[in-house]
Amino acid sequence: MAENNGGLSYFIVGLGVGVAVGMLMAPKSGEETRQLLKAKADESKDYLRAKADESREFVRKRSGELRESASDLIDRSKDAISRQKDQLAMAVEAGKQAYRETVTDGPVL
Repeated sequence: MAENNGGLSYFIVGLGVGVAVGMLMAPKSGEETRQLLKAKADESKDYLRAKADESREFVRKRSGELRESASDLIDRSKDAISRQKDQLAMAVEAGKQAYRETVTDGPVL
């Protein structure tokens, strides 16, 4: 994303330099030059809008992917915790059973 911002900065600087050089070197009348500047400004505005739309779409898509990934991670974590809880309950029950068998000197039914 930082690379896009740098590219945008270079674009704007280049646009400004190009306009300045164009005005100095233009063999056109004032009206033609104004029309050309307006056309270039409109092109720049359209370019910036397109880039903003692309950026918005990228952020929307990426946030959806991250949300889905986080949801999957939460689901897997819940499953792992549930399995650990079940295993712990079985271990506790086996320990109780072993204790009962040891205390009563025989299996308890």
